[in-house]
Amino acid sequence: MTTNDDFKRRARALQLYGLLAHWDEAGGQAWVGQLIEWEEAIRQQRSHERRLRAARIGRFKPLCNFDWSWPKTCDREAIESLMSLEFMQDHSNIILIGPNGVGKTMIAQNLAHQAVIRGTTALFTTASHALGELAAAESDAALRRKMKHYTHPELLIIDEVGYLRYGERHADLLFDLISQRYEKKSTIVTTNLPFVEWN
Repeated sequence: MTTNDDFKRRARALQLYGLLAHWDEAGGQAWVGQLIEWEEAIRQQRSHERRLRAARIGRFKPLCNFDWSWPKTCDREAIESLMSLEFMQDHSNIILIGPNGVGKTMIAQNLAHQAVIRGTTALFTTASHALGELAAAESDAALRRKMKHYTHPELLIIDEVGYLRYGERHADLLFDLISQRYEKKSTIVTTNLPFVEWN
């Protein structure tokens, strides 16, 4: 049973100052609880939609439609475990390695979507897009602003690392980006390069 004090606390959290100013008159009315519940629901929905747009996940195939019979080396149990997002609690990072076409991007998109559903922030980007934006910054201040765009989300997915060859500047920026997030926020990297080919 929700009490009048609970509704008042929730109205304060929603910053419904007009309602709070007239709480002595309105607080006990039956419609107040419904109004607060409607406001909470619409704000949660708008927050979810805003985080989903900001995540830039794009269209993707849900994990429930993934063909687990191919590729044979895909560890279904490990991927389903990742979907719990427990790795985000201790700010661990994930690297999805495999040849083109095996579903690395789709798995990463599903993880980003799951993070948004759980109420956290995520950003999906390709390595070429992120590094291109960072490298194009024409001043230190512009680079800091752009870097903050990539360091701010609780989960960052950098897709297709190693798909294209990078110059020294791009490699330094990638290192800097991952270093700034390390042990603070989780990062997922997808790549077609096995570890032995990483420089």
